[in-house]
Amino acid sequence: MKQPLKIGTRESQLAVWQASRVQTLLKQNHIESELIFIKSEGDVDTITPLYELGVQGIFTKTLDAALLNKKIDIAVHSMKDVPTQLPAGIRQAAVLERGTYKDIFVFKGDRKLIEEELNPDYSLADSSSLTIATSSTRRKAQWLHRYPNHKIENLRGNVNTRLRKISENNWNGAIFAAAGLERINLRPENSIDLDWMLPAPAQGAIMIVCRNDDNFSFGACQLLNDEPTSICAGIERDFLRALLGGCSTPISALATIKENTIIFKGNICSPGGTKKIEIEKTDVIQSNNELGVIAAKELLQNEDAQLIIQRIQDAKK
Repeated sequence: MKQPLKIGTRESQLAVWQASRVQTLLKQNHIESELIFIKSEGDVDTITPLYELGVQGIFTKTLDAALLNKKIDIAVHSMKDVPTQLPAGIRQAAVLERGTYKDIFVFKGDRKLIEEELNPDYSLADSSSLTIATSSTRRKAQWLHRYPNHKIENLRGNVNTRLRKISENNWNGAIFAAAGLERINLRPENSIDLDWMLPAPAQGAIMIVCRNDDNFSFGACQLLNDEPTSICAGIERDFLRALLGGCSTPISALATIKENTIIFKGNICSPGGTKKIEIEKTDVIQSNNELGVIAAKELLQNEDAQLIIQRIQDAKK
């Protein structure tokens, strides 16, 4: 009889929620499992901005190493944190049904005043200058494109730490992924949906990975796979990979399905937000959809997009 599957997870509250969710779904399919807690490098260093850490896989590589060393059978990740090229010997086993993909703004002060100041016309006309916290280059770039006179401060740590830091610092607020806060019932009332902000590729989705040679774990996890989410998140990650980006680059993407049609939106911003190049595409739904790659190639025909990517690549050398 097969031993219980060992589920590798980081120790943060959100990571444990995600791994526990996988455990629950496995149990519903009569598959026993246990959680194995592993600390990641990204959890240890909560001061250095993400873009200074060489973030490709910063929150996943410790779990991936444990997986390849057979200390665990499967690993559970926030899909947006997973490098678009999985390590050798590891494969995607499942993608759970997506939660909300939106970003939200958690603010301090009077809601009415904040909403007034977040009106782009008001901000530009009255030279309003808020101080916003985020460690994401994508969020920073989109925010500064919309509010060029605002100031951005770095904010690192798990969601609990980041929420605490808002009250400890002289900021007007900070940007979060809605899914992360909502899953662990920590979304504050003083928060606003950022409907205008395009999310990170695969934001709100949870990925399970296993070893290439572990067919039992793969088969067990496939029972949990949500095909629409897998297709949409895959398109978004194809777009990111085709633009040579990682989760530390100001690249955004969202694919949604309406009836039998996939609607894709993507953009790339200059890190300081001065330029934003957008693209929208539609296609019929199919399992192996190339829409993300097609959109990226079309975007790369734009000279401004080429220049942004070149500058990002030069900065990494």
